[in-house]
Amino acid sequence: MGGIARGAARSGARHAMAVNETVIAIARTPPVATRPISSTRNPATAPPTETTPTVPAAPEGIGSIFAWSTEVALNLPSTGRNRSGVRADAVLQAPEAGAPVLLVEVDNCTEAADVVAAKFDKYLRFFRLQAKDHRGRDVPAWRNLYPPTGREGHPPVVVVFNPGTRMGAQALKNRMNAVMNATRAIWSGSYERMDGYGDTDPDGYYNYADAIPILFSTLERLQAHGPRAAVWWRCGHGQWEILDAALSNPNDADAWHQRDDERSRSRDEERERERQEQAAGWGEPAAARQPVPMQERPEQLDAARHPEPPAPGLCERCGQPGRAARHPLRRCACRRWPALPRLPDRPVPAAPRSAHGAVQAPQLTTRHPTARAEKGPWGVRASGG
Repeated sequence: MGGIARGAARSGARHAMAVNETVIAIARTPPVATRPISSTRNPATAPPTETTPTVPAAPEGIGSIFAWSTEVALNLPSTGRNRSGVRADAVLQAPEAGAPVLLVEVDNCTEAADVVAAKFDKYLRFFRLQAKDHRGRDVPAWRNLYPPTGREGHPPVVVVFNPGTRMGAQALKNRMNAVMNATRAIWSGSYERMDGYGDTDPDGYYNYADAIPILFSTLERLQAHGPRAAVWWRCGHGQWEILDAALSNPNDADAWHQRDDERSRSRDEERERERQEQAAGWGEPAAARQPVPMQERPEQLDAARHPEPPAPGLCERCGQPGRAARHPLRRCACRRWPALPRLPDRPVPAAPRSAHGAVQAPQLTTRHPTARAEKGPWGVRASGG
C-alpha cells in the first residue's frame, strides 16, 4: 500500500472504513486459528511444544461476506443531467437469518440530524415507485431488485451510529431522538380504528403498508455483543430487541385479529354460561323429576305437575270477570278502552219548506270569483275582471 492510500485510510476515508467495520461486525466471519510450521527436525529429538491456545467463541453473525453489497445506488426518476436518488451504504441479503433485504446507513455523527433524516424521504419515494412485472401487473420497483420481506411495509433501513470520541453517551441519545422525531411520519404508519358490535373499549391496529421500519444501533454494540443480541432499537418499540423482534409489528392487523378472536371466544363462553344458567332455572322442580310410583295415576301426576289456574276476580269498574288474577300485567277490556264522553243533545234545525209544504233545496249560484256588476245605458250586466 502506497503512502497516499495509507493517508486516506487514516484520515480521508473515515466513512468507508466505518462501513467496513459495520459489515465485519454484522457478518462475524469466524476466526481461524493458525500455528507455526514445524521445522524439519526429528520428532524424537524435537522438544515438546506447547498446546495451541483455545480461541474464545465469538458471537454468531448474520450472513456471509458474499451477502453484502456496498454503495448501492437507488435512483429516482429525473429529468436532465441532474440525477436524484439515494445511495445506501450497504445492503444485506440474508433470508436464512430472517432478513431477506436489510439496507444499512452508517452515520459518523459529523452531519446534522436533519441531514440524516432527509435521506429517508428519498428512501420512501424510491419504495413507492411502481413497475411492471413479467405478467404486466403493477408492483413496487424494489421488488425487481430484492425479494419480498415477508412482512407488511417497505424494506427496513438500519442506521448504525459511530460517534467514536466525538460525542458522549447523552449527546448520542439526543441525536437518536432527533432523527426518530424527524422521521416519525415515515415509520409510524397510520392508525385504523376497528370497533365491533358490542365492544365497549375502542380498539384498532396500525397499518404499515406505506411505512419504513427504521432501526438504530451503534458500532460499539455490534462489535461487543454481535448482531444476534439485543442491539437493535426499532423506532416505535421503545426498547432494545433482537433483530427478529425488532422487525416484527406487534400492533398490526394480525395482532388485532388475534385480540378480536379472543374477544369472540369470551363472548361465546359467556353466552353459553348464561344459557346453561337459564336452562337450569327453567327446569322442572325436583319433585317432578323423581321417578313416578306405579300406584299413582297419570291424571294425578298431571294435576300435580300442571295445577289449575286460580279463578279470575271481578272487575271493580264493570263487574265482569277480569284477568288480573291470571295475568297481572293485563288489564280489563273496560280499562284498556275507556268510555268516550257522551255529547249533549242539540236541536236539529228544520229544513225550509215552501208554501205548499214541500222541502226546498238550497239555492246554489255559480259566479266567477272576479265577476262584478256594472251599470250602463242598457241596464245592469255582469262582467269579468
